[in-house]
Amino acid sequence: MTTLLIRGADHLLTMDDDRRELAGADVLVRDGAIVAVGHGIIGDSQVIDRVIDASGCVVTPGLVNTHHHLYQTLTRAVPGGQDALLFGWLKTLYPIWARFTPDHMFTSAQIGLAELALSGCTLSSDHLYLYPNGSRLEDTIHAAAEIGLRFQPTRGAMSIGESDGGLPPDALVENEAAILNDCIRVIDAFHDPSQGSMCRVGIAPCSPFSVSRDLMRDTAVLARDKGVMLHTHLAENDEDIAYSLEKFGCRPGEYAQDLGWTGPDVWHAHCVKLDASEIDLFARTGTGVAHCPCSNCRLGSGIAPIRAMRDAGVAVGLGVDGSASNDAGNLVAEARQAMLLQRVARGADAMSAREALEIATRGGADILGRPECGRIAVGARADIAIWDVSGIEAAGSWDPAALLLAGPTAVRDLVVEGRIVVADGQLKTIDLSKQIVKQNQMARALRDRV
Repeated sequence: MTTLLIRGADHLLTMDDDRRELAGADVLVRDGAIVAVGHGIIGDSQVIDRVIDASGCVVTPGLVNTHHHLYQTLTRAVPGGQDALLFGWLKTLYPIWARFTPDHMFTSAQIGLAELALSGCTLSSDHLYLYPNGSRLEDTIHAAAEIGLRFQPTRGAMSIGESDGGLPPDALVENEAAILNDCIRVIDAFHDPSQGSMCRVGIAPCSPFSVSRDLMRDTAVLARDKGVMLHTHLAENDEDIAYSLEKFGCRPGEYAQDLGWTGPDVWHAHCVKLDASEIDLFARTGTGVAHCPCSNCRLGSGIAPIRAMRDAGVAVGLGVDGSASNDAGNLVAEARQAMLLQRVARGADAMSAREALEIATRGGADILGRPECGRIAVGARADIAIWDVSGIEAAGSWDPAALLLAGPTAVRDLVVEGRIVVADGQLKTIDLSKQIVKQNQMARALRDRV
């Protein structure tokens, strides 16, 4: 039995059901779970294996990333895609991604997950929808296991290539029967539904413009048979809406509903262009939304109506999206951007720093089906971020808990399932400097071949 004590936090934002905030509080962890929160919780007879002094720090639940394409960390700031809209951006990058190997997938996933960890993320989903040159979903699963983050990979897919009227090149699409078979394979091999699981697998056809209606319907049936979650892109920009109206004769929300893609086991990425009826649909059905504000800005997609969604009761989480459309993977910076965009759209009182942080923690955990994560409460998993607010970023702040207004963008310490992943600002699980060198070498080699 392993115990960890986080002691004397200047400010503890629990994000529990009562949204308690405590000063000078402790958190006691045993075997990966939180067993006590409060003051004076340690008796003289208790043996503690490790103590983390949190004085001068704000302690929060670990942040939760609900949408990413980890492989894209190898293609940041590609010149041909820097100023393109979504479809043009994709057409620039598809030929580069077609050269990826399993080693590219593994290394880029480690870099992307390391970046997330250093920004306070303890649980991340990933949407891998292309599998060139023998790449498989487990390339990313093995990468996450080494980093030590809780992981929710999704088996994505593209099945309609250019010759059939789709957007991706034919070389990157797969046969639909093979897609379904591989979904079954990875779920059976890697999905762990238990509480405290470090890996849960979902099914995620890429988008309505890269897979068939039949595949969308079949994956929904398969996911429910297997008890796993569903994920895709939806209503990302005006091009997306125009495509849906032209090809399907309806808006994206209606298309999703017709194919069984609504419900509490479904979350959609972006949803920038949902209208009022679609927002109501998502609220009534418990369908989740992964909000990706930086990517939406980077690609000029627009400002998602998150205030309207939250007010209607839609479950919303936060996502950094792919590192080729962001081009970063800093989740606390993403939370700040989410707050600022709602203020730009709706006024300075549209979203508080605490509400944005709630979206980035328990909000994301809830839409990923992980209510045991994203909050600091007895019985929750011990996924905890410790932020040093004694530095220059928070100097002069009257409210150290308002991290998104004045605070660090990197954690001092990060705990996942009671284990130390980041200590004193350094990743402790892999040799990160070695992987950065390898990633840069891979990126140069790809660039030289283009």
